Amino acid sequence: MSTEMPLGIGGSTAAIELEKLTDMTQDSCPIGKEEFQQRIAKAQQLMQENNVAATYINAGTNLYYFTGTRWYASERMVGAIIPQQGDIQYIAPYFEVNTLNQYMVIKGEIHGWQEHQSPYQLFVDVLSSIGITSGKIAIDESTAFFIANGINQQNKDYQLVDAKEITAGCRAQKSVNELALLQQAKTMTMEVHKAAARILYEGISTQEVSSFINQAHIKVGIPAGSYFCIVLFGEDSSYPHGVKTPKTLSMNDIVLIDTGCQLEGYNSDITRTYVFGQANDRQRKMWHIEKMAQKAAFDAAQIGVACGEVDIAARSYLATQDMGPDYQTPGCPHRTGHGIGLDIHEWPYLVRSDNTPLAIGMCFSNEPMLVLPNEFGIRLEDHFYMTEDGAKWFTEPSHSIDDPFGYQA
Repeated sequence: MSTEMPLGIGGSTAAIELEKLTDMTQDSCPIGKEEFQQRIAKAQQLMQENNVAATYINAGTNLYYFTGTRWYASERMVGAIIPQQGDIQYIAPYFEVNTLNQYMVIKGEIHGWQEHQSPYQLFVDVLSSIGITSGKIAIDESTAFFIANGINQQNKDYQLVDAKEITAGCRAQKSVNELALLQQAKTMTMEVHKAAARILYEGISTQEVSSFINQAHIKVGIPAGSYFCIVLFGEDSSYPHGVKTPKTLSMNDIVLIDTGCQLEGYNSDITRTYVFGQANDRQRKMWHIEKMAQKAAFDAAQIGVACGEVDIAARSYLATQDMGPDYQTPGCPHRTGHGIGLDIHEWPYLVRSDNTPLAIGMCFSNEPMLVLPNEFGIRLEDHFYMTEDGAKWFTEPSHSIDDPFGYQA
């Protein structure tokens, strides 16, 4: 029997809850130089297997993953060349060379270009200097078109190819150190979720909740606060990524909160949905269907099974409950889940078209959201990683609509 208010919902204040939270990062350990070197070695092995002479890694998460260099993409070409054999080479604007050198974990020669010079010609010159004048050159898939096009214009003897086989080939299976950082980030965000649920009151705005969640992430040890935050009440929850003008909280509204943070660059991303007040029969039934769809996806995740089969399992269950079919609503209008790591959404994906076999160390969200247009939406999102025995949760799924955080589990 449901109570007037689910366990752990409401009854406190932001000040009280912030006071309870403490730094949770004391035991976190950043990725070390040895692991970056191992990643480069694996990339070079994959390059040999795919007959790739060199790989260009652009500024962004790929550059950090392989070199430990934190630098963000802009209109100026900044990146690294990983040759199939030999040492890494960097390319950057000349005036940034000294700054870039401070950020590099894996050191390498930095080739600088002046503002009036072509960085693409410099790229070709650097490759030529290490004996690469033709063949396959893999381009980081996140590289802007203007960079790839600039390189192509300078040397037609190169065959530019997608570097995904190399980048995703390394990044998709997380190391023990990466799994530990992901686990810690998600544990922290779960504590923030619990605290946020306790501050709710009738009439609270989504902005007030978002602001609290940001402050709470800071209190648990993330100086930048929330990486993102979606707070939706009532019918607004049927819009997966929010609405232009969100409503304030009313009694018996569905509450959907989706948030996360970054710890040493690694992401958390957890969604909880519950009712502020007493759940009606419709809300209760749909919440249970969502939980069972999430379970169906989790149960389907086994080593060697295609990622798409996990999506199919969730969607097939929903079809038995008269949801869908496929991506139609009422039902789940998007993929069941996404990979996660240094990017909050990264390969591979739990979507029917992805045939990537599940392998040890792969990490995914599991969130086959139910959208009921003009009513409400329910998204229960937790993440799992693959072990030799199958999938294992980072965070335990929501317990029940009356006890969403499992206080009596």
